[in-house]
Amino acid sequence: MAAQRAAGEKRILCVGLVCLDVISVVDSYPAEDSDTRCLSQRWQRGGNASNSCTVLALLGAPCSFMGSLAPGHAADFIVADFRRRGVDVTHVAWQPHGDVPCACCVVSAASGSRTIVLHDTNLPDVTERDFERVDLAQYKWIHWEARNAAEQERMMLRVERHNSALPPAQRIRTSVEVEKPRDELLPLLAHGDVVFISKDLAKHFGYGTAAEALRGLRGRVRPGATMICAWAEEGADALEPDGTLVHADAFPPERLVDTLGAGDTFNAAVIFALSGGQSLRDALTFGCRIAGKKCGIHGYDGIV
Repeated sequence: MAAQRAAGEKRILCVGLVCLDVISVVDSYPAEDSDTRCLSQRWQRGGNASNSCTVLALLGAPCSFMGSLAPGHAADFIVADFRRRGVDVTHVAWQPHGDVPCACCVVSAASGSRTIVLHDTNLPDVTERDFERVDLAQYKWIHWEARNAAEQERMMLRVERHNSALPPAQRIRTSVEVEKPRDELLPLLAHGDVVFISKDLAKHFGYGTAAEALRGLRGRVRPGATMICAWAEEGADALEPDGTLVHADAFPPERLVDTLGAGDTFNAAVIFALSGGQSLRDALTFGCRIAGKKCGIHGYDGIV
């Protein structure tokens, strides 16, 4: 896969979590303290940044993943799956202590909902020191899944310093996804050319729509940044740097099958489109379209 891509083409780097997803598909979500059989069960590589790499690779973008792993059976499965997809794992930080995070995911065939119980283990996250080993000249876009904010902020500042010495056409574009409504993650809203804000974060601040959230949180991003907020079946909205609001409708599948990773799919598709020079409106529509296709299938094969 990667060998067939254009030689010298710059890559997209996603920084964040990879975990092992153990996914059980059930007829309908089980009642507490019940005993039920699942329709199917599978292992799948998960984690926001990891999932986005899967989608980028399927769309044809050369991409790399940066995150932590610890040696063992779960890591062997994860690395093999990255390589099967053509995702570069050069920047995986191998930790001497800790366990690979594992998520138990229950997907309801009746509703398409996904319920996740994550064992976010004692595995350390990647640090600024790990990021110092990244050759920035290889990348055209770097995306962060907000996690260990203090370290990630220093990574972002390194990219900003790198960009300051380059003409605009040669600068690395950056994005950050702030999904969890945790106070320690909020400073990351002030970094990134593109800032993805989750529906959960918007609701945490009391906003009832994506448009309200984007206008209300605009003061937290840096001048010139683009803000994006997806709102499930309501589609997605974006706010241009000049304050222009852009909307894209959702593309729901004929039957809702599996929403696990839909947000990561949307983010990846938007990044793919923007990094290829598409307009914000077209990128937003493309993101909604690919996310809609993902919701109609199990896993990711078949989104393109």
